[in-house]
Amino acid sequence: MNLIRKNNENHIINRDIASKSLLKIRYFFLMVLSVFLLSISLNNLWAQEVQKHRVRIRTDYVKIMDGEVYFDIKANSRINKRNVNISNIELIVTNEFDDEEIELGRVKTNMKGESRLILKSLSVIRPDSTKTYNVVVQFKGNDTLKSVSKSINFKDAIIEANLITKDSINYISATLKDANSNSVIVGELLDVQIQRLFRPLKIGEEFNNTDDNGSILVPVEDGIPGVDGMLTFEIVLNESDDYGTVKDLISAPVGIPIVDESTFDDREMWSPRSKTPLYLLIIPNLLTFGMWVIIVYLIMNLFKIVKS
Repeated sequence: MNLIRKNNENHIINRDIASKSLLKIRYFFLMVLSVFLLSISLNNLWAQEVQKHRVRIRTDYVKIMDGEVYFDIKANSRINKRNVNISNIELIVTNEFDDEEIELGRVKTNMKGESRLILKSLSVIRPDSTKTYNVVVQFKGNDTLKSVSKSINFKDAIIEANLITKDSINYISATLKDANSNSVIVGELLDVQIQRLFRPLKIGEEFNNTDDNGSILVPVEDGIPGVDGMLTFEIVLNESDDYGTVKDLISAPVGIPIVDESTFDDREMWSPRSKTPLYLLIIPNLLTFGMWVIIVYLIMNLFKIVKS
């Protein structure tokens, strides 16, 4: 009996020890699982914070006299210590005035992070009480980029330019005015340049600042070539802090006509396939035809020999 009682007591003790060990194992695995899940959550939160980058937006306002008005917008970000162009994001352009907001349009950036919003005229935008135009470019953000907004403020300026001739010398005369007050703008830099295929050709002095009358006078050099002698001049107020970029265009036949020396439409070796030189078409075809005549003649002779 004593032996049986001891065996029962040992069995109970062993069972308690096993239960306590199993409980400790369960607590251990539960703790490991909790630490694992917590680390995953913290890693996800940390990754989300790291992936959220700040977008930098640059907006340039451009007005062409008697033409269109547009905003050139560029978006980039600093990622891994490098400036990266942000492509394929939607930007919202709005006009703010007197506690009101009007959407002017939406654009998407291209592979270079650039986009352009074109307006028919400046009358689409409304100024505030100080005759200042307030335009805001907004990006609402996404999974990897933070939301951001960039505002620009500018006033309306006009350029009155024409071509004049003094003592057989051609000059570009231009006057810069504030459109609202009709007063001249003194001390602003106006660039005079000629339109070219890749980049404009600047003429005149390096700095052409408007005088007390808001005007400049720039001589046009002789011997500048142009198609049919036509030259298109650009008079540009470039990226002014107060007025943005304003351009006026003048076309005049004051250049030297360009002589077209292109052989694109001639039958030359470097011309397109449709303009292959005639001798390259005739001679190879004659040689090919002659070879086939000889081959056919030999085959016919072989048949005659076999039949005979």
